[in-house]
Amino acid sequence: MTDDAEVRANAPEWSVSELSAALRRTVEDAYGHVRVRGEISGYRGPHSSGHAYFSLKDAGARLDAVIWKGTFQRLRLKPEEGLEVVATGKLTTYPGKSGYQIVIESLEFAGAGAIMAMLDERKRRLAAEGLFDPARKQELPFLPKVIGVVTSPTGAVIRDILHRLNDRFPRRVLVWPVRVQGETSAAEVAAAIRGFNDLPEGGPIPRPDVIVVARGGGALEDLLGFSDEAVVRAAAESMIPLVSAVGHETDVTLIDFAADVRAPTPTAAAEMVVPVRTDLIATVEDFGARLVAAPLRLLDRRRADLRGLARLLPAAET
Repeated sequence: MTDDAEVRANAPEWSVSELSAALRRTVEDAYGHVRVRGEISGYRGPHSSGHAYFSLKDAGARLDAVIWKGTFQRLRLKPEEGLEVVATGKLTTYPGKSGYQIVIESLEFAGAGAIMAMLDERKRRLAAEGLFDPARKQELPFLPKVIGVVTSPTGAVIRDILHRLNDRFPRRVLVWPVRVQGETSAAEVAAAIRGFNDLPEGGPIPRPDVIVVARGGGALEDLLGFSDEAVVRAAAESMIPLVSAVGHETDVTLIDFAADVRAPTPTAAAEMVVPVRTDLIATVEDFGARLVAAPLRLLDRRRADLRGLARLLPAAET
């Protein structure tokens, strides 16, 4: 009993706040910045404050996580329920509930498998809303007067499209310049699609008869902007027929399912939206020749019929 009393007398006495602060310093000093891989769980979108609260989990544990409002607005990859990510941030404690959490500063996909899983889940969700319904698809105009192109104004894609259009059937082209990858890409592409649709008929800027959304090939991460929910919704809502021409033939993005037509390449998109002028001229000339020949053939048949009937008439009496 004496030893126990001495231990109690010698042990420092902490207030709850002092002990919580000491634990916080220990955790933050020992870990600093960490990278944690896990699945996002319990995410319901940003709080009314603008902050986002959720958990990272794996098979054996769960870690509370928070993204402050300012950081959330800058994130290239936004959290989604069930998404496997690698989170970078600072580990700290939360004295209010005697717990610890990671304050996330950046998020990235935990490999290509995580990206594909996210896209599959998003595709199922948007398909359930009817955004990919074939009944929504519009036919492309046979010969548009104005073609709107949403792409980078400096890349090879726009040059390829213009070159192919000039070869086939020169048309007026309006380019809405956007970034085709990066943090702002999705928002810019969605705004461009809606911007073309908002142009008034007969206004100073002609409203396109068809829209082509295009970019060249790239890594899976580079094409993610064209699978963004905002882009998919803008494509599905477009009242102007829309052609998706993102990446190479083997690349698939979610805008492909919402577009009225998917082209395997940007060059192929140019071929889809206009006929070949020389072929069209040849066809028109052929129709013209047939139109001229038809009445001549009719007259020949009538003359032949008349001659045949004349032979059946009795000879005139003299």
